[in-house]
Amino acid sequence: MNEEVRSAFEAILMVSEEPVSVSVMAQILEIPLDEAEGTLRAMRDEYLTAKRGFQLREVAGGWRFYSDPAQAAFVERFVVEGQPARLTQAALETLAVIAYRQPVSRARVSAIRGVNVEAVMKTLATRGLVEEVGIEYETGAVLYSTTRLFLERLGLNALSDLPPIAPLLPDRDGLDEVIATLTE
Repeated sequence: MNEEVRSAFEAILMVSEEPVSVSVMAQILEIPLDEAEGTLRAMRDEYLTAKRGFQLREVAGGWRFYSDPAQAAFVERFVVEGQPARLTQAALETLAVIAYRQPVSRARVSAIRGVNVEAVMKTLATRGLVEEVGIEYETGAVLYSTTRLFLERLGLNALSDLPPIAPLLPDRDGLDEVIATLTE
């Protein structure tokens, strides 16, 4: 097996958030399709034999790294407990929008904040602060709400215990519009 090809495949797969097809890999490295496929299969087999903490799997028309299911308890503990307890300003703002507008779609949260919130939503869901609660009838978008953990962390019994939003917002032009957007 060509170590340069293997190394390049590993690097590409490490940064990819989605499965990468054999044809894309072959095209990027300018190698024959059968060589790319053979290398990926050999890598998969080697990782399984070596009992690594990760696996290379062929899924959804492509290849992707996954953590070894045998390590699920450790990965879960890391994701839930091993992350820093503090949330970024972006995460706090996104969480506030969800708390006051729930159930709300990711697109609506992005529109209110004026930025893409996909990564922040993943972080909040991973930390157990928000969860999927349904589908928006008109658009088919996933709706999100805060969780019981959110209430626990804020020391609230119910969402009705959230403070009114208006006094918490900074005094600036367009404040009425912001308040209306969050409370409508």
